[in-house]
Amino acid sequence: MQTIPNGSVTSPQGFLAGAAYAGLKTAAEGQRDVGILFSEAPCCIAGVFTTNKFRAPPVHWCQERVAQGQAQALVVNSGNANAGTGVGTGQQGYRNTAQMAALAADVLGLTARDVLVASTGVIGVPLPMHKLHEGIKSIHLSRESGHEFVRAIITTDTFPKEIAVAVSLAGGRGVIGGAAKGAGMIHPNMATMLSFVTTDLAVEPGFLQRALRTAADLSFNMITVDGDTSTNDTLLVMANGQAGNEPVREGTPDAAAFQEALNYVCIYLAKCVARDGEGATKLIEVRVQGAASERDARLAARTVAGSMLVKAAVYGNDPNWGRIAMAAGRSGAELEQEKVDIFIGDVCLMRDGQPQDYDTEAARLAIGQQEVLLKLDLHLGSGKATAWGCDLTQEYVRLNAEYTT
Repeated sequence: MQTIPNGSVTSPQGFLAGAAYAGLKTAAEGQRDVGILFSEAPCCIAGVFTTNKFRAPPVHWCQERVAQGQAQALVVNSGNANAGTGVGTGQQGYRNTAQMAALAADVLGLTARDVLVASTGVIGVPLPMHKLHEGIKSIHLSRESGHEFVRAIITTDTFPKEIAVAVSLAGGRGVIGGAAKGAGMIHPNMATMLSFVTTDLAVEPGFLQRALRTAADLSFNMITVDGDTSTNDTLLVMANGQAGNEPVREGTPDAAAFQEALNYVCIYLAKCVARDGEGATKLIEVRVQGAASERDARLAARTVAGSMLVKAAVYGNDPNWGRIAMAAGRSGAELEQEKVDIFIGDVCLMRDGQPQDYDTEAARLAIGQQEVLLKLDLHLGSGKATAWGCDLTQEYVRLNAEYTT
């Protein structure tokens, strides 16, 4: 597997993209708020979506398309979530979603059922369809516009999140590309994020869905910024088979290679989301090992990464290991206090449940890095997991206090 320099969702064969400014976000130089991702051939698709019961109409639409098993394009907007606007087929939010699909389909020569739809932004405001109509019509597609597409999906993000990797299979070489947005309202399962993955490999549909679920559980379901799970979370993969390989099937060496590459792409994008948490200055990585089970390791890692007190301590360069122990202890994971080891970087602060006489300056230096590593060994079994989060700053409060005003 090799990372492709300057890679994007259009790095795989047969994918084109484009973006435009429709006026949904505040005008600025180079602003984009609507984009299209198009495959020159029909795609096998898979998806993982928000667990929030207040799901937005585009989520319902994509779930229907995934059940259908095939699509050829995606249209997405930022600046308006089209959530809380009616999910029934006769209600405004769903009608607007269907109209977005139809508008893109007209441009692309497809039917609306061939088009996936995603939206992100402010909840509870109807989509301004007249603006989207003009914006979608103005989009020009190209192989080079993957970077433009990712700019169209961001909201409070401070940088675009994209990647592409090449993977070698028995049947030849293929490419997996990915793009994501997300900075706030981030918490399993999943997070306020949109992520779109493309590949020119042919993949058996059932395996594609299982592979995506596995990748999501290792990546987007292991990040947290603020403890809130969005109405619009959407993770999609589109596989168009243009690499010409035999479809990747479960249980084969090709399946293992594909899964590894998909995991890599999703983990990279998820870490970008955590690193770009609203107002954040640091990425927090929490590694838990020695848990009684993988489930327990995931619980402990996610709880420590999401603890407001841990996040505040990281921001203040305060090696307060008591907060790490507290979070692990309340996580629901099996834990025996007298067996727990806690590290910040390579500095051991607790061993076998006992506070250590550690070098305070070394601990401050470790927690003062832009990427802070917290490690826990529970010494109860072989379960292990990694979660990612970010520090908590005054800027997070400012951004969210003024989000609609």
